[in-house]
Amino acid sequence: MESKSAVRALAALAQDTRLALFRLLVQAGPKGLPAGEIAERLEVPAPTLSFHLSQLSNAGLVAPLRQGRSIVYSADFEAMQALVDFMTESCCGGRPELCAPAKARPAARAAARPPQVHPSPRGRARS
Repeated sequence: MESKSAVRALAALAQDTRLALFRLLVQAGPKGLPAGEIAERLEVPAPTLSFHLSQLSNAGLVAPLRQGRSIVYSADFEAMQALVDFMTESCCGGRPELCAPAKARPAARAAARPPQVHPSPRGRARS
């Protein structure tokens, strides 16, 4: 992914409704959701939803598919993965073990840190 494409995708996601919309479509999976159902779930008027879907579609994050009289929208999982890959391609200075999922992160960071040396209480002067 090029930097310009990443900026366009991140800009499209940098709005509450669009972020919620994209996350809803990711949860729905490849089959997607019809526009009417999206509007109901997000409690967004149709014209507002249309605007947000257009922004996500122009950024390459959402794909529309006509099914009969309705349009079904789905997240473009390849574009989403390309954005994640772009954001993490040089993650942690080439040390991917530091980029572990949140649950594993404390252990990975502790293993990567040099051991801390604590002063011995015997070496302290008494007052």
